[in-house]
Amino acid sequence: MKILMPIGDATEALDTFYAYYRLPEDDYEVVVAGPDARLYHTVLHEIPPNPDVPWDITQERPGYHLRATVAFRDLQADDYVGAFISGGRAPEYLRYDKDLLRVVRAISEAGKPIACLCHGIEILTAADCIRGKRVTTVPKCALDAEQGGAIYTGEKCVVDGMLVTGQGYQDNAAILREFLRLLKNALGSGK
Repeated sequence: MKILMPIGDATEALDTFYAYYRLPEDDYEVVVAGPDARLYHTVLHEIPPNPDVPWDITQERPGYHLRATVAFRDLQADDYVGAFISGGRAPEYLRYDKDLLRVVRAISEAGKPIACLCHGIEILTAADCIRGKRVTTVPKCALDAEQGGAIYTGEKCVVDGMLVTGQGYQDNAAILREFLRLLKNALGSGK
């Protein structure tokens, strides 16, 4: 049972690695895909906690590396039981990849579970997968969600049908709990 995990350079490390290691504990194979099958750089995104040097936006620092084993152009939606879309700055450019959008749209249209954190909502908006759905994301991406036709709630974790969305890595436990529930229910119903 394979879960698609699209990444690119500047994928947020905690958004990604929590799911990358958690999903196999329930016997799901996480297939990491990128624009090309190669090694990618993850990043740490946070507003530094030092009040003496305030930041209005997130600061980006280098994180770990993660290898994509398949390129977006080689993906087939039928190979996956769901998708996990993490945040970071990567979705800003990944949302232009027509092959990624094709596969994410097909997974959504097939009624398979999708989990999405933070800036990942930009990919779902570009793939036209959230129109009419209740979603959440990091507040600075609320406009992206609304431009995709979604109803932005501002909650930490939102489930609407087969879609679970979260604001960021602080919500990893809730997102994965709901995503795993959706996967088990979908597989139990023969999807």
